[in-house]
Amino acid sequence: MTRDLFPPDTIQFASTRSDALQQLQEFVPFAGRYSRHRNHVLPGHKNVSRLSPAIRHRLITEEECSTAPLERYAPSTIEKFTQEVYWRRYWKAWLSLRPQVWSNYLDDLQLINDSPRYETARERASLCQSAKGPVALMNHFAKELQTTGYLHNHARMWFAGWWIHVERLPWQLGAHFFFKNLLDADPASNTLSWRWVAGLQTPGKTYLPRRSNIEKYMSPDLLDTLQEGLEILETPTAAHPGAQERDRITHPSPDPETLPDNRNAGIWVHEEDLLPEASPLSTLKPKAVLVSGNFEAWEKFEFCEPKRKWLMAALEDACFRTENHFRVSPEIVTQTHQLQSITKWARREKLSQVVALRPQVGPLADLIPSIRQDLASHDVELLLLDRATDRAARSLATGSFFSFWKKCQKEFPELSA
Repeated sequence: MTRDLFPPDTIQFASTRSDALQQLQEFVPFAGRYSRHRNHVLPGHKNVSRLSPAIRHRLITEEECSTAPLERYAPSTIEKFTQEVYWRRYWKAWLSLRPQVWSNYLDDLQLINDSPRYETARERASLCQSAKGPVALMNHFAKELQTTGYLHNHARMWFAGWWIHVERLPWQLGAHFFFKNLLDADPASNTLSWRWVAGLQTPGKTYLPRRSNIEKYMSPDLLDTLQEGLEILETPTAAHPGAQERDRITHPSPDPETLPDNRNAGIWVHEEDLLPEASPLSTLKPKAVLVSGNFEAWEKFEFCEPKRKWLMAALEDACFRTENHFRVSPEIVTQTHQLQSITKWARREKLSQVVALRPQVGPLADLIPSIRQDLASHDVELLLLDRATDRAARSLATGSFFSFWKKCQKEFPELSA
């Protein structure tokens, strides 16, 4: 019998802004050693920040994470940590320019789930998700993911590489498995990372989980109990996807929308960005505030219970902070669909405008046209505002990450000061 690799009570993920800021400060002294230790999968994951869920839902911003270590270290010392923070920003910006990649993934996932020709693949995928596969280490990662809502980045790569190139399972099913369980999963970083492992994101470049690499970076005392099946990973062979065309930019940045100019505006705070008090919304004096989760997506994508609990805690924290900042008692929606809740709220509060931060490509952004149309049918205008840094990042994500990174160093001087 194998022991728990990472018992749930040893891994903490901040679900409030104050806890995220505290966790960041506690990590800063270790940031200088991040580049040396980040690939090692150790108990409790103390060698990484564990702030990704908070960053993903903007309890804390990328700027805060990248600038805090600069109080102690030179930019060159912490460059690898900063780059990892900006990988998440790059993926989101890249996908915002090419939203068809997200919609194609959803179409493929639907086909795989519905078509009889994929029945065997679905059955094998279910076994792997249930920790009943032939590799003990991968079974353990499946358990850890579903228990804690987290996997170390290196473990994610090993698992995805095993799923695609060894088990020969559709990457879309693996991406869905991660998306519904990871606290930090967003449509961009999750979907595009799985595509990268499969050889689709960077044509011709795949990622293989090799036993030698696992033995180098996995904590030995933990790996000793998870030896069964490692021989399968001695010499894995890539499942090449074939020739691929580069994904074209199809959706340039939308025109910026202006701040509301009347007193009948309400602020809508959603789970894609839970920091309205440090955003373009911060100067508004709203008549009303709504805080809501995208519960329709929680059901559609089968979010696990740990993820739902974390999101609810984050929404409640946003509600508390929003009331303190805007001096308006917010309404928090806990169990209805976005379209219904926003329109009913706007009508009840007699609003003429609803203002929100623009959600990036994903389930909520998919709902925006319907939300906008439904509000307009009741003479309510929907305004979506961008953070300046998000808008800047979109314009820089036209090529590879390292091209993006060099442009970011020029665009954001603090990264190379």
